[in-house]
Amino acid sequence: MSESDDNALVRRAQIDRAAFGELYERYLTRVYTYVYYRTGNVHDAEDLTERVFFQALTYLPSYKERGLPFSAWLLTIAHNLVANWHRDRRRHPVLCLDDVVSARSLSAEMEESEEREMLRKAIAGLPRERQHLLLLKFVEEMPNAEIGRVMNRSEGAVKALLHRTLRSLAVTLRARENGRE
Repeated sequence: MSESDDNALVRRAQIDRAAFGELYERYLTRVYTYVYYRTGNVHDAEDLTERVFFQALTYLPSYKERGLPFSAWLLTIAHNLVANWHRDRRRHPVLCLDDVVSARSLSAEMEESEEREMLRKAIAGLPRERQHLLLLKFVEEMPNAEIGRVMNRSEGAVKALLHRTLRSLAVTLRARENGRE
């Protein structure tokens, strides 16, 4: 669907709340995927995704088109909620039974793929902005121009940052691999 079609649907949803359901259906998977990859937990991702759409519905009447796709606005809301979620978890760590069971399952999966674990650790060691960039590029499969709009950077700056990030990851992975042998 084109950006102009999206904008028309947003304007309709600002007047008729029932039209928001179409926006919800259109972007649910994208927002959930983004949140899941940032939290790594299905339950938290579901909860935060629900909060993203609740906030979007709440603030939709004040939404103003600024040349960015509606999805960028939703992902900004998601980014802010996930950042707050991480901040809260650092302040008040919580360990529930579901997390322990999930961690054991995840641990078993990770043992099967040492390379994937090394990559995950290398990515986790990156600054949050670079993690965000990789998520938008490789999980959300956004083009550089759209990533630039979401991250408030030029397309060229996104390309340069992506290049530096991938080079840095390659160096880190090589060093870890050589240290292991």
